Amino acid sequence: MGVTFTYGWNGEQPAAIDAVLRFIGPGELEREGAAWVRPEIDAALRTAVSKGIFKGDTAQTETYPTFGLHSAGYVVFAGLADDGGTDELRLSAAAAAKALKRIKASSVSVICDSAAIARCGAERFGQALAEGLLLALHERLPLKREAAKRHVLENVHLVLDPAANQAAAPAGLESGVKRGAAYAEGVCYARDLTNMAGNELTPERLAAFAEDLARDYDLDIEVIDEWMAAEQGMGGLLAVGKGSVHEPRMIVLYYEGAPGNKQTWGLIGKGITFDTGGISLKRAAGMEEMISDMGGAAAVLGAMRIIGELKPEANVIAVIPAAENMPSHRSFKPGDIIRMMNGLTVEVVNTDAEGRIVLADAMTAAIRRGATKLVDVATLTGAVVSALGDHVTGAVANDGGLLREVIAAGEKAGERIWAFPSYPEYVKQLKSEAADLKNGSGRYGAAITAGLFIGEFAEGLPWVHLDIGGTAFIDKARGWEPKGATGVMTRTLAELVQAFD
Repeated sequence: MGVTFTYGWNGEQPAAIDAVLRFIGPGELEREGAAWVRPEIDAALRTAVSKGIFKGDTAQTETYPTFGLHSAGYVVFAGLADDGGTDELRLSAAAAAKALKRIKASSVSVICDSAAIARCGAERFGQALAEGLLLALHERLPLKREAAKRHVLENVHLVLDPAANQAAAPAGLESGVKRGAAYAEGVCYARDLTNMAGNELTPERLAAFAEDLARDYDLDIEVIDEWMAAEQGMGGLLAVGKGSVHEPRMIVLYYEGAPGNKQTWGLIGKGITFDTGGISLKRAAGMEEMISDMGGAAAVLGAMRIIGELKPEANVIAVIPAAENMPSHRSFKPGDIIRMMNGLTVEVVNTDAEGRIVLADAMTAAIRRGATKLVDVATLTGAVVSALGDHVTGAVANDGGLLREVIAAGEKAGERIWAFPSYPEYVKQLKSEAADLKNGSGRYGAAITAGLFIGEFAEGLPWVHLDIGGTAFIDKARGWEPKGATGVMTRTLAELVQAFD
């Protein structure tokens, strides 16, 4: 992103800046005689408050030109609830970033709110601020003859109120901002991958991106082609991918940050680079959005980028089953029976339920390589959208403790997760008369049964499934998320691995 963060620990302002950003809440607006930026600008804001134009609500903004009254050309006031925490700060920072974009400001001085620092903690404040400012400006770029460009913040100067300059605040803010910038980079990387057209991002090309990532962050990588997949018995991956001229890949990334620790995270991301539904063909309307069917893979790769950057004391094996689900004379068909990597057989009842099949082999691949606790992320079902809309990610798990960890990581990241039940009766719906399992069980409880199909391949290890079918790709921008790919669950996975408090 190229942004540079600098700091004024005793209220120092830079000599030249495009804009000043001041967070302000309803309580502060009611305080008589309060001084915020400059008396004349403060008076203009009070007029807006008296007329009900500005109330200081979270994510509300008001922008004023300074007309030479300040070294900056503009002042942006951003509302922040008096009791607002990191979620509210992230939203307010995102709204402020959009206001800065409107005035084409590339350098900004942010007056940090001492009360908000106290509420959030210096480190969490810095992280949420950086995430909000950077993520809100990262939008999908159209591919046109003339290259499109995003608006970027080149310089962000954080001004700390001298009253808040406690011994721990400077170090905490710097650490949090560094973390937030790394998280934003990982999410934007995931968004860019997800937004790529299907003719550009094939399984082989996705593997090439993973190889570049491994080289950049000194990660070990294993790319399993169709021949090696056959040798290792990856019948699920091969069945789904064989209908396309673009052969499938199983991508495995390794990060070892705690050599003496026997616990290893297995992060698994669905990488269907385009999904037509195969022989069980999807409707034509909206099929173009199936470029997003590798959103789980993108989230895992984005998280590995963050992990490679921040180097936590943890061990991670990331597994991405990459395939293109296409109809052809070679495609797998309803009624086929597939032998999976772990030996279980699966009756295919719907070729559009392909994600769970490739993820099952990926689970086995992760376990055989040493993963001890598993989290898979996938744009798995439309049923999750019917249940939760596009605001919440659905979860299914076999371990309550791990599920609570994942939900807590999501809360820290500002990404909502809702757990579905996983009663044995749902698993019974997956039983087949022709094989060990079938890959579909009808409409009822479809988001649950789809997840539990994957859980049948966990081999008793703690496991959580995250269905981002509604949250990975949205049709209207909101908060820090743009229209199109959101990069959802990238930060949640990073928070989970780092267990950052």
